[in-house]
Amino acid sequence: MSSHLSVNRLAWKILGSLCEKADELGVRVEKSNSGVLLVDCGIEAKGGFQAGKIVTEICMGGCGKVEITRKSYGEAEIPTVLVYTNYPAIATLGSQFAGWQIKEGDFSAIGSGPARALALKPKKLYDKIGYRDECEKAVVVLETEKYPPEKVLNIFIKECGVTPENLAVILVPTTSLAGSVQIAGRIVETGVHKLERLGFDPKNIVYGFGMAPIAPIHPKFIRAMGRTNDSILYGGTTYYVVDCEDEEMLKEAVSKAPSSASKDYGKPFFEIFKEVGYDFYKIDPNLFAPAVVIVNNLRTGRLFKAGAINSEVLLKSLGFES
Repeated sequence: MSSHLSVNRLAWKILGSLCEKADELGVRVEKSNSGVLLVDCGIEAKGGFQAGKIVTEICMGGCGKVEITRKSYGEAEIPTVLVYTNYPAIATLGSQFAGWQIKEGDFSAIGSGPARALALKPKKLYDKIGYRDECEKAVVVLETEKYPPEKVLNIFIKECGVTPENLAVILVPTTSLAGSVQIAGRIVETGVHKLERLGFDPKNIVYGFGMAPIAPIHPKFIRAMGRTNDSILYGGTTYYVVDCEDEEMLKEAVSKAPSSASKDYGKPFFEIFKEVGYDFYKIDPNLFAPAVVIVNNLRTGRLFKAGAINSEVLLKSLGFES
């Protein structure tokens, strides 16, 4: 495992280019009262495709590349995120995974990105992939509609063991274009996380690749969340190269890996969410997975594929009028 890779150090370098080109990229850079760097990519700032691309690479701790392309889904051609990495476990579970729940007063957000590897959120995941970061700088990405108060920034400073001027907090609302891009950019991570939940060792995933449509913007958070989820559940494709001795176990894991293996599959996410009374925890966790999972076992050369893109549900969710 390349534990010498510092996701925070690599991400901080990419952050430099985001801040240098702030005006060009439509982002707003400012300092909090305590000196924390705040980068707004869509709350009051305009943001956009390129800001979303760079934020996704920061989210992956500088261990993945992101491109914006296009792909046809049924009758519609939609802008699409393409992601690839040589360090799938570190880039996704070790950095990009949204594993840090933040709640302070009336402020709540989900934290992701490299700062998690300093605070070890959640610790059992870092134990599983055998990784932790050591760096004097920390970068956290918050999916939020508002600026965090100083109390929240202090949580990050304390948990990451950094000084305020060495902390950067990137703010990306789900209802922004940059938000849509960075959520679609979680396509590889979603598949890695599902395979890990099915008992496959993420350290045995050697390379990862994925594509998912960028959900059209919706001004209402719940609708935007539904669309961005459906981009992955019904439109996302993943491809992994693994090193696996037990091919029967691999075959079994792949068969259960796509979203279609869930009992809740088949309707737009917003409808599913509404049916369970907007209680996230009542949704079958097996639903959170790519539409398609393809795995190449480098030991034997064999390929295993499960799932299919569901253009009908995807286009309905994304708001295409039939």
